[in-house]
Amino acid sequence: MAQITEPLSRNMAAIDGDFSMEGIQKLGNPVPMLVENAGKGLLELWLEPFGQDYWLQPGESFIVTSYGHWSDRPFETAHEPERIQVWAASCFATVTFPDGTEVPGGHQRPRAEYYENG
Repeated sequence: MAQITEPLSRNMAAIDGDFSMEGIQKLGNPVPMLVENAGKGLLELWLEPFGQDYWLQPGESFIVTSYGHWSDRPFETAHEPERIQVWAASCFATVTFPDGTEVPGGHQRPRAEYYENG
């Protein structure tokens, strides 16, 4: 449990209530990770610990960057059918397009029909 609570407490104090992309980047210590959809269908990127979703079309890629401090390693990942889950161990990460612009949460989220028929 300390592996989660220690980085969270340390980074929360440093972020000083600014949860914007710029506020998170001020934590420093950036570690980027490329996430690419090399498949043929839509791929969900699920970012923890805050549970935000981002959707990648085939051939599309995002950069997930962890900021701040963590106990062991900056990321943990798990692959499920049609989803990759990324846990930012620092509790603070950004998702950007390869050009550095922020990807909005829910980006390209499919309509409800996708879930009913997919």
